[in-house]
Amino acid sequence: MAEARDEPAVFVVEPLFPQRLRRPSDALRFLATVLALVAVILLSLVAKQTLNGLEQDIQTGTEYVPSLLSRLATFLGGAAVLAVPAAFAVERVFHRDGLRVAEGLIAAIIGMVGSYLVGVWVESPGGPEDLGNLLTGGGRLDALNALLTSVIAYATAVRINRRPTWRAILWTVVALFLLSLFSGRQITIPSALVTVLFGMAIGYATLYGIGSPNTRPPGNAVLATLRRLSFQPVSARRIEDDHQGSRRYSVGLRDGSSLDVTVLDRDQQVAGLPYRLWRRIWMATETRRRAIRSLRAELEREALMAYAASAAGVSTPRLLATSEIGTEAALLAYEHLETRRLDDLDDAEVTDELLVKIWKQLKLLQRQRLAHRRLTGDSIQVDGDGNVVFGDARSGEIAAGDLLLRIDVAQLLTSTALRVGAERSVNVAASVMGNATLAGALPLLQKIALIRETRAALKKNKQLLTELRDRIVERKPQAEAEEVRLERFRPRTLITIIASAFAAYVVLSQITQVDLGLVVTTANWWWGALALGASVISFVAATFVIRGFVPAGLPFGRTMLVQFASSFVKLVAPAAVGGIAINTRYLQKRGVPSTLALASVGASQLIGLVFHISLLLLFAYITGSNTASSFTPSRTLVVVLLIVAVLIVVVLGVPPLRRLVTGRLRSLFSNVLPRLLDVLQSPAKMLEGFGGTLLLTIAFVVCLDACVRAFGGEISFTAVAVVFLTANAIGSAAPTPGGLGAVEVALIAGLRVAGVLDPVATSAVLLYRLLTFWLPVLPGWASFTYLQRKQAL
Repeated sequence: MAEARDEPAVFVVEPLFPQRLRRPSDALRFLATVLALVAVILLSLVAKQTLNGLEQDIQTGTEYVPSLLSRLATFLGGAAVLAVPAAFAVERVFHRDGLRVAEGLIAAIIGMVGSYLVGVWVESPGGPEDLGNLLTGGGRLDALNALLTSVIAYATAVRINRRPTWRAILWTVVALFLLSLFSGRQITIPSALVTVLFGMAIGYATLYGIGSPNTRPPGNAVLATLRRLSFQPVSARRIEDDHQGSRRYSVGLRDGSSLDVTVLDRDQQVAGLPYRLWRRIWMATETRRRAIRSLRAELEREALMAYAASAAGVSTPRLLATSEIGTEAALLAYEHLETRRLDDLDDAEVTDELLVKIWKQLKLLQRQRLAHRRLTGDSIQVDGDGNVVFGDARSGEIAAGDLLLRIDVAQLLTSTALRVGAERSVNVAASVMGNATLAGALPLLQKIALIRETRAALKKNKQLLTELRDRIVERKPQAEAEEVRLERFRPRTLITIIASAFAAYVVLSQITQVDLGLVVTTANWWWGALALGASVISFVAATFVIRGFVPAGLPFGRTMLVQFASSFVKLVAPAAVGGIAINTRYLQKRGVPSTLALASVGASQLIGLVFHISLLLLFAYITGSNTASSFTPSRTLVVVLLIVAVLIVVVLGVPPLRRLVTGRLRSLFSNVLPRLLDVLQSPAKMLEGFGGTLLLTIAFVVCLDACVRAFGGEISFTAVAVVFLTANAIGSAAPTPGGLGAVEVALIAGLRVAGVLDPVATSAVLLYRLLTFWLPVLPGWASFTYLQRKQAL
């Protein structure tokens, strides 16, 4: 390529530009439209009655419109909905943009065919009946209006929305056309919304599929802009793009100097948007970056950071000029420095002296409260004299808060430790920044705080962050390593929310299958009273368990209140977590050392697990035996043993699962054995702890058995015990609060397998969960509030 004016021709060495590009923005708009389409369909299915009433109101209202005006709107809408796209096509052809019109026609044809296929699908015998009735008004209309689908697909593909005047005319015409269809009862509200969104989705899919004309300014346009900025380029070549996909050019000037030019393309501003959106939702407010920033804002951000870094005395390439290149790009021209990246240096060249220089540059940034936010081996560079240069200013922040500054320290610690090891990295950093600064960064040494490339490198050295923390603690043992939550939520929380929503749906669906009035009038409430008593006894048993495994004396009344409080905590925590956490906290408040408190609770959990498995095997063995003398293994026992064996094989055979389980068990039961030996030496404590554990299980089994008998169910006590023990294990593993949903499903399924009728099983389980999970919530909340006020929790 060459440019010839008064200046001599300059050839730009760069790859040929593709004529068409698949723009990420089109793909994102397509996905957003599809999500909106799905949301509209789901809401329409849920609110069918409301939509029917709204349609009747609209149709009633159109009857009051004067006949002449209604006919005029029908005529104008039907004619104009074709005339406006045709007029826009003529206008584009006159401007020699016929290719865009051809793209629109392709989208229109696809839209017409797609609307026909959707209509055939929803109206077919095997199609979705509810959706078909929703779109066709009971089979009397087309599912999608083919004309409107084609027009919307065409308008989207020709990007008519970028022209404000044409956009206003088009949507006015579409509104008139829809009004005429409603007045003639030729379309439903869901069908109208789905038609518009379906046409938009077709348009965006067409744009992304066939690509859009490449509007990026080529290298000669970049040189022309530099000339307008009073530079005199004599050579130019494109070099490696930066980490955000922006183009970079090395430009030689007539005076012998060089420029490093970064070109920001408008179509690249949405590249990586899904990841940025996810980080924006997931991360804490101060650590988030804007997911979408305009071309102008991105240009100003990088320029401001470059000027601020230079003013702070940081060694960084000097920004010489900025400019827009037409409407589709902008450039930043930096002074060229001959440097090598830190990643490209040999290990022998990465000396302590060089590391000190790197940390001094960071110290200059932090004095002016500037956060770099990308301190990696490719942005840290070294010139020929051994001086450190910080590049890549675009990711930085001015007037940064303490959290971002501490993250920079943690990032640089990790980046240098990947090259020279944890000990050297910490020692050099401490010599420049001080132990207090490193102690402040200690809580930020977590993967989520680091950039993506550093997190990837840490996969090869998984212990590096732990080593860094240990080295910092050695230098400043009194450092407070308070937890810093950078995530708004953890993936585990998201899983819990989704599982809880599903569990609520399961429970509500079960409730709708039961006639509550019939249940109340036909139940034998003497058995219900026994079930309530057993539920209360379970809290007494839980109190005995905790008292039995703690060497210190615990007051019975307050300890029992703690067990009630744990029933309140189960509303927001999985069943296996809430009780452990609140009992450990209670023991710590009673003056029991943290290690001993954890060991005591762990011992109670371990004995509970042993009792649980032993009773499950015992009752499974007994259940199904024909006579007392015929103790042959029952089918239930065989099934239970097979399930346990499969689970053990899976856990032991999958390394990640094996490490997860062993790590959890080691942390929970590391000090349990000494605690159990202490209990065995005290007969009173042993009786209280072991007896309470047995009583706790028996109380729950009695409660479930009484609930079954309250509704006329006939089942052996041992079968009820097997059902309870199995369902309780499933509930403990479920991520939902209190095992919600999982326990109900497991109990009902178990009772059905044991021979209990469906209505009886469902009613019994709902009563059981009411007595053991929901009813204790109110006294649990009162106990929790009281204990907090008394500083017992």
